[in-house]
Amino acid sequence: MTIALPRRRVLQAAATLPLLGFPMIARAAGGKVIVIGGGFGGATAARYLKRADPSLQVTLVERDKSFVTCPFSNGVIGGLWNMKRITHGYGAVGKRVTLVHDEVTKLDAKARKVTLKGGKTLDADRIVVAPGIDIRWGALEGYDEAASRKLPHAWKAGAQTALLRKQLDGMKDGGVVLMSAPANPFRCPPGPYERACMIGHFLKTRKKRSKLIILDSKDAISKQPLFLEAWDKLYKGIVEWVPLSKDGKVTRVDVKAMTLVTEFGKHKGAVINVIPPQFAGKVARDAGLADASGWCPVDPRTFESKLMPGVHVIGDAAIAGAMPKSGNAANSHAKVAAYAIASLLAGKPAADPTLGNTCYSIVAPDYGVSVTDTYRINAEGQIAPVKDSGGISPRGGSDAQHAQEAKFAENWYRAITTEMFG
Repeated sequence: MTIALPRRRVLQAAATLPLLGFPMIARAAGGKVIVIGGGFGGATAARYLKRADPSLQVTLVERDKSFVTCPFSNGVIGGLWNMKRITHGYGAVGKRVTLVHDEVTKLDAKARKVTLKGGKTLDADRIVVAPGIDIRWGALEGYDEAASRKLPHAWKAGAQTALLRKQLDGMKDGGVVLMSAPANPFRCPPGPYERACMIGHFLKTRKKRSKLIILDSKDAISKQPLFLEAWDKLYKGIVEWVPLSKDGKVTRVDVKAMTLVTEFGKHKGAVINVIPPQFAGKVARDAGLADASGWCPVDPRTFESKLMPGVHVIGDAAIAGAMPKSGNAANSHAKVAAYAIASLLAGKPAADPTLGNTCYSIVAPDYGVSVTDTYRINAEGQIAPVKDSGGISPRGGSDAQHAQEAKFAENWYRAITTEMFG
């Protein structure tokens, strides 16, 4: 069955077009570009740099041999699919650019040199840094890296994802699952609430006497009406959301007692998922690309660092105006940065970009919701949404509409990972 989409939803689809209106660079300039990090931002940037100017020497530096996506990882936690589904190799990427599997130990942004753990030093005309996020260990009292091995955050997909899923599998029916959600900004604003849906689905189908309590440092959340509607419709009595105004902010973690402490109460759980505060990845912070906020200010037209000329920061680490920190946003940043770099190396000004972000959330196996926006540079020189260009799934949607949104989510994931790694 096909559901007719209103004009706003058609515009949402248009926001995900791969080139976002950028032309090929008329005069190839050549030059060397290093891309650090092979996720949604870095892998996309490496490939689009070559598309913008095939004469560029592009080197992608990525420590790991495979990439595990945060998008769709909540489905692994909820039992919809396995880790293989969200794990991707770099074989095809290595056929298009120079791929170096190593770890950056030093980024000299001023000299535009990169030192690798293996001993090599690379130099470039421009550097793209796509480091993702790091956890602010200790920002939440009692929660450090050692604590995460018992109370997983699973906010970097991979071993932590598998650990949280294993803990849910092993929990006795009737146990309480606790989740703490951080204050803004953090990676994937709707992510905790999609995860709550997936854990709710898991409990509903496998641990019928258990429940999930979300302790939140916020009163307003992404897609709030849609998640509240879904919890009421599908997970009543299973998922409970405790916002900031109802003493939801976690102030301390007691790992030994398996307890989350708020200002006025304590909550004991059988499984605890702590999503802690975050900041830009270490390589960016160590290189002086982050400001006092822990995130990296950039020129919104080129994603060139405002602190280190010649270095571009994309993805979750960047301060990108009104754009959220998401995989799709990182993909969009990468394309803008790639074409800007090709233009700058050719001695031409970068074009004013159009950026897009689409964020799907899986609420149940056949129930999806989404929000989409298109962004441009406003009169104040900030990345801002274009009026009436995006949209959000309607409340009270039919089962058929929700099922089609879930299919759209599958198609989006297949398309973006193929673009990155295919």
